[in-house]
Amino acid sequence: MIEGVVNAAHEAVVTLPLRGPEGQTREVDVVIDTGFTGFLTLPPALVTELELPFLSRGLAVLANDSEALFDIHGATVIWEGAPRSIEANAVGSTPLAGMSLLDGHDLHIEVEEGGRVVIEAR
Repeated sequence: MIEGVVNAAHEAVVTLPLRGPEGQTREVDVVIDTGFTGFLTLPPALVTELELPFLSRGLAVLANDSEALFDIHGATVIWEGAPRSIEANAVGSTPLAGMSLLDGHDLHIEVEEGGRVVIEAR
C-alpha cells in the first residue's frame, strides 16, 4: 500500500522513491493525474540529475490541441517496496503519476485538504 495526502490545491500527492542506473535514489512528491495515461512525468532537470537513460521520443496532444515533443527515459520506481522499471516522460515542472503506473491497483482519495490518498494492489 502507498499512502499520501491531498494538498491545499486539492491535488492527491504521494512520495515515491526513484532510482537512477548508478543506484542514486531520490524521494519525489508526485501528483496523481487520472487524465494522464502514461506512467510518470519528471522535470527534465531531475531526469538529468538521476542520469536516467534515454529510450525514445514521444508526442503529446495537449488540452488546447497543440502538440508537444518530449524525451522518454527509463526509470526505476520503488513501488510497494520493490523496484519496478517504468518509462518516465521528461516534461513539465511537476512530477505526475499516470494511470499506467496505477494499473492493477485501487485508488482512494478523500478529497479535502489533508485528506488521505491510498493506492492499494487488488
